[in-house]
Amino acid sequence: TIELVYISSFASARDFTMESENEKKIDRGAVEMVKYYMKKLIAVTILTLVCANVIAGNQIKEQLSTTIQAGLHSSTIISPIKPHMVFANKDDANLWITDMSNRLKKWIADKFLRNRYLIIIQYEATRAGLDPQLILSIITFESKFNKYAIGSSGERGMMQVMPFWVEQIGTPKQDLFDVQTNVRYGCTIIRYYLQKENGNLIRALARYNGALKLPNYAGYPYRVLDTYNKYWVFKST
Repeated sequence: TIELVYISSFASARDFTMESENEKKIDRGAVEMVKYYMKKLIAVTILTLVCANVIAGNQIKEQLSTTIQAGLHSSTIISPIKPHMVFANKDDANLWITDMSNRLKKWIADKFLRNRYLIIIQYEATRAGLDPQLILSIITFESKFNKYAIGSSGERGMMQVMPFWVEQIGTPKQDLFDVQTNVRYGCTIIRYYLQKENGNLIRALARYNGALKLPNYAGYPYRVLDTYNKYWVFKST
């Protein structure tokens, strides 16, 4: 919304000196008013640019069969299980979370939060049969680990999940700004798209971004994979 400011002055024609002084005051007031509204405009512009940096996955709502809806709803989305790391042994788990936590400092300063998020991501990705490093890459590219991120089309949370997924496979009380809920949805959607695309990761990522029909998939899958290679490649011993 652009606010327009109209400045009017009415001075007495009988007092030229008073009129001149009033004009000067009005001129100074106009300058200050312009400065004020310019600051507001700049602030709004900066906010818009910040929001634009959320590369939201604009998933397209599909008509899911009753069987698919029931399967996704019961087996993956509805889960009271407390997240925990899934590794063959404790040493592997400690090696992974120490390494990943150090890398995550770039976006999250607090160690407790870093480790909490990493445990959720590793658990939910593994539970869905996905590479946790891929999910870390998607989150990095989508929201930079901002749990309250909102995309231009209404996508929410770390993995920028569209609210219609809650209607289709979840329950009304689920909050997409809750990290575990959001990551669980994101992993479920990625797995579903991988199955739909017969394991083709590029096309599955394009679907996740709503870019399947765009030229070169709008570059989205390749940028996610670049993020993977730049930040999240992990080689266990």
